[in-house]
Amino acid sequence: MTVDGDDADTLADLADRRGVDRAVYQPAEDSRLLAEAAVDHAHGRALEVGTGSGWVAERIAAETECEVVASDCNPDACRQARDRGIPAVRADLVEPFRADSFDTVAFNPPYLPTDPDNEWDDWMERALSGGESGRAVIDPFLDTVGRVLRPDGVVLLLVSSLTGFETVVAHAEENGFATTTARQESYPFETLSILRLDRE
Repeated sequence: MTVDGDDADTLADLADRRGVDRAVYQPAEDSRLLAEAAVDHAHGRALEVGTGSGWVAERIAAETECEVVASDCNPDACRQARDRGIPAVRADLVEPFRADSFDTVAFNPPYLPTDPDNEWDDWMERALSGGESGRAVIDPFLDTVGRVLRPDGVVLLLVSSLTGFETVVAHAEENGFATTTARQESYPFETLSILRLDRE
């Protein structure tokens, strides 16, 4: 599914389905699925990339023994996460973190395939749009997350069927990860999966 300019209501409808306010991504079905998987699989020092409101990071902190840190490129998101008691760093993916820093990295990336001629150019776009393929943020994340992951670390990555599940799996494997599906749910407009990535 690619969002184009033919229907002015399409982008607003997609944003509404995902509970997005004007500045910060709020918890939605994808957030819940990631949180549930993280509670089951997270251990040690955990990072939630692209934390949005901080809701998932807060769940991990409250329901596991993990020491949790969050990051987001949106300063308003960092503030909301801090309001929940989660240390949050303004960051582009994992860029500012040291090598071998985390036992768990969780990420609900922007994944909606979006026509480049119909971009929002605001924080809502940054929270939702994955570029034409839906993988504009997923691919660089997969290329870099291994640097900050400890040898026995795990990555929990939300993947939508809209982005090409098998393509994401192949890219993860190219980066040295073994992949398993930790959780999966289907909706009328997409299937959401949580990929668990372990170093091979």
